This record gives sequence, structure tokens and C-alpha cells, in this order.
Amino acid sequence: MKVNVFSFYRNQGIYLFFNRPILKRTITTGLLYSLSTLLFFQGNVCAQKSERPNIVVILADDMGFSDLGSFGSEIYTPNLNKLAGEGLRITQFYNSGRCCPSRAALLTGLYPHQAGIGDMIQDKGSPAYQGYLSKHSVTIAELLKTAGYHTIVSGKWHVGQVESALAHNRGFDKSFTMQNNGSSYFNSEPIYNDGRTVTFLLNGKKIERQDTSRYLTQAITDFAVKSLDEVKRDANPFFLYVAYNAPHWPIQALPEDIAKYKGKYLKGWDALRDQRFKKQKEIGIVNDNWPLSQRFEQAPDWNKLTASEKDFWDTRMAIYAAMIDRMDHGIGEILAKLKEIKKDKNTVILFVSDNGGSGDTVKDWDYVTQKNGTPGSVNSIDSYYPPWGNVSNTPFRLFKKNTHEGGIATPFIAWYPEKIKAGITSDHVGHLIDIMPTCLDLAGITYPVRFKTEILTPLEGKSLVNVFKNRAESNRGPLFWEHEGSRAIRNGDWKLVAEINQPWELYNLKTDRAETKNLAATYPDKVKVLAEEYQKWAEKVGVLDWNKIK
Repeated sequence: MKVNVFSFYRNQGIYLFFNRPILKRTITTGLLYSLSTLLFFQGNVCAQKSERPNIVVILADDMGFSDLGSFGSEIYTPNLNKLAGEGLRITQFYNSGRCCPSRAALLTGLYPHQAGIGDMIQDKGSPAYQGYLSKHSVTIAELLKTAGYHTIVSGKWHVGQVESALAHNRGFDKSFTMQNNGSSYFNSEPIYNDGRTVTFLLNGKKIERQDTSRYLTQAITDFAVKSLDEVKRDANPFFLYVAYNAPHWPIQALPEDIAKYKGKYLKGWDALRDQRFKKQKEIGIVNDNWPLSQRFEQAPDWNKLTASEKDFWDTRMAIYAAMIDRMDHGIGEILAKLKEIKKDKNTVILFVSDNGGSGDTVKDWDYVTQKNGTPGSVNSIDSYYPPWGNVSNTPFRLFKKNTHEGGIATPFIAWYPEKIKAGITSDHVGHLIDIMPTCLDLAGITYPVRFKTEILTPLEGKSLVNVFKNRAESNRGPLFWEHEGSRAIRNGDWKLVAEINQPWELYNLKTDRAETKNLAATYPDKVKVLAEEYQKWAEKVGVLDWNKIK
């Protein structure tokens, strides 16, 4: 009698197979071995499948290095502090210095130019500056989806508005996205004088938000939580990308959140920078031997301001702090949902910011629709301005859009229960380009040479999984930046950096990460070597002279 073991096993079950008398007499030892081997491998496959973690990546927008309690802030961020305390903080992690270039780097594991987003504006006459995701790049969601992951995005997308670059066409099953760089937190009305409106998409379909719509940070949280609820019974893991637009301007917050902070910033920016810097030293975020950079030169002397001026500035920072507070509250809701659906024990959470604190001066821009109603409300358009941005970036210099540390340094938190040892602080040098290979490593996926019909640009990032295991990592090699003429290279402890049309500056970040002592004149040979290395990279990824492409 011939038996089709595989179909019989599938249709009748293992117990019936071994307990039919006629089959007991005909099953051979080899058949038993084959079947047991089959079951062993099937069991292993199932085990591997169940062990693949869920992955949550949370991205803040325009939030500085020191704006979390676990990185030195006075702002109330208990949920992110909890993740940091139970997980890993990396103190030398970097972004790409601005909104959409950073998003492109995070999603693809490539430098922004390689992903087609060397700058904010579309079509600069070069593939590196086309302004939307390149066909030679692939997103984390697209690759995780091939391994059965459910893929969800909620929040600011901002990696191109052409059809091929939209979230639902880039691997996400569920999506609630804001396409633009900035938005009112209550509606989708034009915020620019040229009439551009903010585009929101729900699973690829346009939606509009009104003045009375849910506060945007809460709406982003709500979609994430709802989507988790919808996949809670599925055995397959999920990838959730939560891209908050907080605390990007316009600074708008819920009244009850603003009230928590009103009056707390009357001490002024100098006192607050000193306070944060002291705390950073106490909790191991910065080295004791690092100096604090000088106050931003255009910031007025707080002690010379009038009482009404101090109140005005205090209100601005109170609104900004309230926006971070509400974002942290939303992260708490996501954590609660993970626990409720019993997915928290096998979920990795990564948190970063897309650039440093902003020096944007929105009230001075004639192309922004100005609103001068109650500060923090839907009727006000404002930003918190360089003096407070300088506080956000403590202890560093400069801001978003710059490649000095104030523009490109981000807090980094990784949380993975029982897999990441609690309370670790690492000085590993990492970058947003490392998030893609980390996700692939966690999911057991190899980055392909080709995706669909396109040959992919090879990955630039490095997996952080060994860092999560608290294993020492050797020097990863150089990292590079370029944004609108601002440029930098970091190799080991040395960093070469220059703002647009300015000469190279050289810093030893081991002793002076705040970039207070320019060593370019002292080590001209080091400048030459690093500058040549930067130029090779710039040619490789397609960097163009910003003065010629504006």
C-alpha cells in the first residue's frame, strides 16, 4: 500500500495516521524518520515565526537633543523616560538634519541623496534632488511585508507627493499620513500665502481636517492604537511607524497642557541651558570634560528683558513643552495598547528625532499665512525661535538645517523587554540609516539586490542589534552629511564641518562635542584627509553645489 505521507498528515492528522492498524504494519523506519524530520523542521519554522518581534519606530519632529527628561529636560516625559530606564539610550546618534531627508534615511537605510531626497523641494534637475523616494530604494515596510509583517504608518510622511512615493504604494497596509512639512494641529487649511494646503491621506484617500478636528498629535496616536487593535489576533508580527509632527511649528497645544508649563520658563534660556547641562552630566548623557557651547549670539540677554517680554517668551516655550508632553502621553497610550493586546513582551520600540531643535522664525516669513490670535490656539501661527531652540539643543551649537551637532544630534532610545538590558547608556556612534538594517536583522531578512523590477542601491547603514546586546562595536567608519550647502564628515572622534560658503572647521568630539574649539589650523593634514574623504562621498551620492542649484 502506498501512502502519501504529506497529504495524509495534512488531511487526517498525526494521531490517526499512526493508529490505523494497516498502516502500522507498512510504515517503514525511513518513513518514520522522514515524518519526524518534517515535523521537527515545521516546528522550528513555527518557532522562528513566532519569535520574530513586532517593531515600533517612533519619530519626533524638530525636537532637540535635550528635550526629554532622560536626556536632560525638565519637560514631563514619563513614558519615554520609562522606555529609556528599561532599555538603552545612545548618546551619539545622528539624523540627517532636516525633516524629509531624515525620513528618507530612516525608511530606506540610505543617505538622503541616494534615496532621491537631498533637499526639501522637488525637481532640482538631478536624481539626488528629485524630492521623492527613488525607485532604486525600498522602504522598511516593503521588505518586512515580504516576510508577512502587517505594516502601519501614522503621522507625517513627507518623502514625496508623487503617486509612487505615497505610503500605501510603499509597503504600508494601513496609513494615516500628512504629506507636507508642516500643518496646523487642528485643520488642513493653507498655511502658506501661495495657497498650498496640507494634504492628509487615509489609506491613500484625501481627507480634510477642520478647526474642531482632533488635535493632530492625538489623531496620530488614535490611528496607531486603532490599527494595533485590528491586528491583535493575527499570528503574524507587525511594523508600526509613528511619525509625530510634534513639536514642529506652528506651536499649538491643548490649553490644559499649556497650563502645566506656563510660568516655568521665566528663569530664562541661560539658566535653563545650565540646568539641563548639569542634569546631562549627572545622568551620563554628556562627558564631564565637555564644555557648554556659548549662548546663541542673537539671543538677547534675558536679564535685560521687560516683564512683559519675559512673559511672551515664557509662553512660547510653555507651548512647545506642552507639545512634547502630549506626544509622550500618546506614546503612553501606544504602550498601554501593546500591553492590553499582549504584544508588549515581543515588541521592539525605537525612538528618535528627525533633526535638532529649530531656529525657524515663522513670524518673520512673508510666505506664511500669519495668525495672531491666542498663543497656542488654532488662531495662532508661531514658532519658538532660536533662543529656545538653543536650549533644546543643549549642549550643542546651531539648529535644524545645520550640520553642526545642534542640527544633527538626536536622542535615541531602544526598548526590547528581556532582550535589551535595562538602564544601558551607550556612546556608540549611530545614524538613522542604521534603522533599516536593524529592522531587517531583527526580522531575519536579508536586504535584496533587486526589489520587484528595480536594482537597489546597496545599504549604507549598519545593524544595531549587537549594540542592543551590549556588545562592543569597532569603529563603524565615517558618516556624512550635506544639506543646502551645510556639510560634514565624522570619522571616529574627528568631525569636519562647514556651513554654506564657510571654511571647514575641525573638532575632536571626544573632548569637545559641543564644538567650541576649532582645531583646523592646528591639524591641517587632518582637515585635508577628511575633506578628500567627504568629496569622494559627495560625488558618489550626487551632491551638487547648492549655490548653483537654488
